[in-house]
Amino acid sequence: MHRCNCRVEGCHHEAEFDVDFLLRMVKRGDPAALTRLLERYRNYIGLLVRLQLGCRSGGKSDFEEHIQEIWQEIARRAEQFEGRTEREFLAWVGGVVRVVLSKAARRDLGGESRDPRFDLVAGDEPDPSSLVLNVSLFANGAPASRRAVERDQAVLLADALEALPEHYREVIILRQLEGLSFPHVARRLGRTEESVKSAWLRALARFRSTLEGLR
Repeated sequence: MHRCNCRVEGCHHEAEFDVDFLLRMVKRGDPAALTRLLERYRNYIGLLVRLQLGCRSGGKSDFEEHIQEIWQEIARRAEQFEGRTEREFLAWVGGVVRVVLSKAARRDLGGESRDPRFDLVAGDEPDPSSLVLNVSLFANGAPASRRAVERDQAVLLADALEALPEHYREVIILRQLEGLSFPHVARRLGRTEESVKSAWLRALARFRSTLEGLR
């Protein structure tokens, strides 16, 4: 992989996808490198938050507030990151997400209780690969490009989901990632079960096409 010795602020093209370089700069306390990494993983972090909040989300403003808190906490802890790889960084970020959401849940409950879904056990940070959808979503017969190999599959998944129309994205998240039944998805969306099934099939086709474009 091409290495860049210039400062992050003046090295847009070379360092844009050089995660190793950016991670080294983050560990040296470079805020510009951290900003670039967080922008790269914006969709991934948003998906983590969405999945951990589930139906507890209080709407867009509440979601954005959580994202802002998470970015601030990542910035505060950045120099504590001890890993070297993208996967290690994503797992570490997942741990920060859980800590922030756990604090928010306790705050919402007046500090008297906690939501056990957000409890973080040392060494038990979420594995980003757990976000990868079942094989049927990726079974399009096309080999992954070098770019796809260099990027974590869960990041590609999150980017592909974000590129979908909202109603397609919602039905895939509810059905595939939250594991809800079609009747449950229909109730959540206020639609009939048949319309949800039809939308789900169209959403999967659109998702495969979008994912292949990112590869």
